[in-house]
Amino acid sequence: MSVAGVVTATAIVGGVGLFIGLFLGLAAIKFKVDVDEREEAVLNALPGNNCGGCGYPGCSGLAAAIAKGEAPVNACPVGGEPVGKVIAGIMGVEAGETVRKVAFVKCQGSCEKTRADYEYHGIEDCRMLGFVPNGGPKSCNYGCLGFGSCVTVCPFDAIHVVDGVAVVDKEACKACGKCVEVCPKHLIELIPYDAKYAVACSSKDKGPVVMKDCTAGCIGCQLCKKNCPAGAVEVSEFLAVIDQEKCSGCGACVEKCPKKAIVKH
Repeated sequence: MSVAGVVTATAIVGGVGLFIGLFLGLAAIKFKVDVDEREEAVLNALPGNNCGGCGYPGCSGLAAAIAKGEAPVNACPVGGEPVGKVIAGIMGVEAGETVRKVAFVKCQGSCEKTRADYEYHGIEDCRMLGFVPNGGPKSCNYGCLGFGSCVTVCPFDAIHVVDGVAVVDKEACKACGKCVEVCPKHLIELIPYDAKYAVACSSKDKGPVVMKDCTAGCIGCQLCKKNCPAGAVEVSEFLAVIDQEKCSGCGACVEKCPKKAIVKH
């Protein structure tokens, strides 16, 4: 190829490159999306776990919602009160009170305490147990299945299966709610970190049935309700329920519970 041909080819390639560069530059200016500086600041303040515990699609989704005033500044369950105060400063508002919560498994149905109808050999995923007889091998149809679907989805390694039942490490738990969502038995709930006592049972069966299936289940005897001086305990559908806002932490319910279904949190 002649020198003139090389120069011509180089000029053409350079011209095309220059045109494309100018076109992309102009397009970037024309179609630029303005981002609220506060949104970026809020995003930087968030922990970046992208766990979805706030109800939004990741930290960027929450940051956008906070910047628009669609979500409270303390909406991040992982960051808690410290992060809420930082974001409140960015948004120029009051942080408000933040109640730290943790996941709690409403079951003590360990292998030693529960009766099994049969031995199960199959996929170890609680969500799959709905397709097997009685919803799982344990006689109690309300208890923990013990195959760890909650363990799998927890991004903080805060929940583990111990002797056939899920147990939460309240210090590691960030209350993202993923375990609550995945549990097919709906026996995991978020309760205040400072809660003194909680009912570790979800069974709504009558007392005689519960006693046959599990030695640690609530039998609905109402002794906890009758002996609670704060009126914080109710019994509904044969199951005790504690109103944490009313609970004074006196421990009378624990002392009177004959099955020890109420535990210190």
